[in-house]
Amino acid sequence: MPPQIPHADPGVPDTRGPLRYIWWLVRCQPWRVLRGSVIGTAWMIGLSVRPYLIARAVDDGLRADDTPALLRWVAAIVVAGLLLSYLGIMRHRTMTFVREDATARSAAVLLRQLSRIGAVLPRRLATGEVATVGGSDIGWTSQVLTLTGPGVGAVVAYGVIAVVLWSVSPLLALCVLLGVPAIALVVGPLLRRLERAESVYRQQQGLLTTRAGDIVAGLRVLAGVGGRGLFARRYAERSRRLLAEGYRVGAVNSWIDALTVALPGCFLAAVVWLAARMAVAGEITIGQLVAVYGYVATLIVPVWFLLEGSYQLIRGRVAARRIIALLNLTPDDVGGPRSRTGAAAVPGARRPEAVPAPPRPADLHDPATGLTVPAGRLTGVAADDPAEAIALADRLGRYVVSDVTWGGAPLTGIGLDEVRARILVADHDSYLFAGTLREILRRRPDDHRDGPGNGDDEITAALRAASAEDVAEALPDGLDTPIDARARTLSGGQRQRVRLARALLAEPEVLILIDPTSAVDAHTEARIAERLRSARAGLTTVVLATSPLLLGHADLVAHLRAGRIVATGTHTDLLDEDLGYRRLVARDSTDAEFDEPADAEGAYP
Repeated sequence: MPPQIPHADPGVPDTRGPLRYIWWLVRCQPWRVLRGSVIGTAWMIGLSVRPYLIARAVDDGLRADDTPALLRWVAAIVVAGLLLSYLGIMRHRTMTFVREDATARSAAVLLRQLSRIGAVLPRRLATGEVATVGGSDIGWTSQVLTLTGPGVGAVVAYGVIAVVLWSVSPLLALCVLLGVPAIALVVGPLLRRLERAESVYRQQQGLLTTRAGDIVAGLRVLAGVGGRGLFARRYAERSRRLLAEGYRVGAVNSWIDALTVALPGCFLAAVVWLAARMAVAGEITIGQLVAVYGYVATLIVPVWFLLEGSYQLIRGRVAARRIIALLNLTPDDVGGPRSRTGAAAVPGARRPEAVPAPPRPADLHDPATGLTVPAGRLTGVAADDPAEAIALADRLGRYVVSDVTWGGAPLTGIGLDEVRARILVADHDSYLFAGTLREILRRRPDDHRDGPGNGDDEITAALRAASAEDVAEALPDGLDTPIDARARTLSGGQRQRVRLARALLAEPEVLILIDPTSAVDAHTEARIAERLRSARAGLTTVVLATSPLLLGHADLVAHLRAGRIVATGTHTDLLDEDLGYRRLVARDSTDAEFDEPADAEGAYP
């Protein structure tokens, strides 16, 4: 049986502010929230019924020495207790459904947003921030919805008890009407202070989570270069700062918790003392005195709910503010007509006319660098600055707005779905999801292609082309061996070869590889260079690297220096004719020919 999705379409959240977002969660389940409010109100008001029944039992039964009346009132008290128990169960059950629905809906809209913005996320938001939002902020936001049930009931019960007390004594009712707002005035400044401290704490917590994730991801590298101790000390220092900030939050929170208990208790004592004096003076009966005590004791429950709800609202606002900050992120504007993927564009920006994609393999041309990538060939690009190579890949893959043309047509004018289906940029450090090795490599029907996915023969061929057969052979169950997220159980070189095999299995018309062999040894790199050419025969491939082994198998090599292509030709030709290229790929800094730096144009003397 397939897993049930709580919200296949969670709707469009209101991200104009944290309270608007919380109100959107309420509006998404109006009938359930209404049911929770009705049950919560009935439960709260029911709490005030028992003091009335007890007062009647005292006055009509005990003081009047009327046993039948006493039994009737006692029976009513028992029935009221049973009914209150049922209402309490239904209140808790309903509000649990309300909170869980809100949690699932927030999780769904966040997952949809993360899928939509894709590669933009790491550049806009730290990993720890995302983890904190998904791990705890969603839950704190959902907790605020408790105000729609017991919170509404607490307000109504407060009014009902004030009216009932007015029938007993206007003075007592006035004390209640003025006492509860006074409590709110005392606690209010602390709640505002808590919101400020909580915001700072949550931000630092996200940064610390990011630091922890970075350390874990690079633990092997840190251990290899002796940097584990340094990063551990930095993490400990940041952790101590977070601890100090946590103490600040805890100090404010402890005062709020103390006042939440102490103020209603003092309020109860003051009202009962006043009622006792009135009973001694004969202004109210003994039964009414008992009822007043019960009313005020009952009033502590809604007052506590209101104070607790205010505290939850503060934390929920902080959490919701972080959620909408993530939801308001927009994908980079990559130009072109709006596609089926829903990629957003910059409001007001002029968009080029839609043009059809080339019907057959065509050349890619980047005017910014002067590079032309011939169709169906293996092209190598050696860049003096790795950042320029990555920027070139972003332009050729249309991850940024550029003047790149594809078969003479502007790349930004072609539908983004078409570009993504036919042009693939494969980073050497791209993410590997958890699953068996076969599941990681198998192409799925939703990746812009038809068919059930790659079979074992295709997977085996791709592993061989990536010189990764030994990876599958070394695993206990071969292709069926489970691999965790990011494939941390594999070495860096093994992960890189698995990524290359996955890119080859996608069989894109244009494959752009960014330094695909940076983590493998020279012998493995030589095998990959030779097999890559055969695996991509007849297809357009761009390899951005400075490895002479890879560049030696390219049909055409371009040297990228100072943002421009300064030389093109075969690897052998460039070694003979371009001194800067020879120095770049040979990695030999002892050559006297290159002792002097390049000039402003990037040329060597």
